Amino acid sequence: MSIEILPGVYDITCARTESGRIRAFCFEDGTLVDCGLPNTADTLLDGIAQTGIDVERLVITHADADHVGGFDAVVRDLWVETYVPEGAELDTEFDPDHRYGDGDEIGPFEAVHVPGHRDHQHALVDEDRGVAVLADALSGADQRGLPEGYFHLPPETFTDDLGEAERSLKRLLDYEFDAGLVYHGSSVRSGASEKLAAYVYR
Repeated sequence: MSIEILPGVYDITCARTESGRIRAFCFEDGTLVDCGLPNTADTLLDGIAQTGIDVERLVITHADADHVGGFDAVVRDLWVETYVPEGAELDTEFDPDHRYGDGDEIGPFEAVHVPGHRDHQHALVDEDRGVAVLADALSGADQRGLPEGYFHLPPETFTDDLGEAERSLKRLLDYEFDAGLVYHGSSVRSGASEKLAAYVYR
């Protein structure tokens, strides 16, 4: 199932689990960010078809199974160009077309290195559109039973280095974006930069 959460931006549900949704984000410029689990690839591809978008590139934010599992299926079915962070190890049939790092441009996005959850993790920021895909650098506050529309750090249990994850957030304060898209909990669809700054400095 795909939902247009912002003009030209689709939140695709790959699966629902006890802990929330497995999702991917698809943009009208042809960018797909992350690709769910291996066993949710068919649902992801159906969701992409619902958007009517011709996907040209698949960008992986980090190599956790719920972000990279559908990699081979997407490449095989859609023949997209693929972008994977430097240092990310993939167990896939297809090799990445491109390795990217901090500051690299991928379509309309700039990659921002935000280690902590995973060492190689990157967020993707499109300041022209005012949207950032925040990978697992942040989650929606409602993941922890708090009100929607705000951020919190992912739980320590799922994070390699919580201190580094918190320090990494300051790197995102150099960018302006109204919407911050997350994979766990609800995305922040307005005032995201300001809410992030308030979170970092309190």
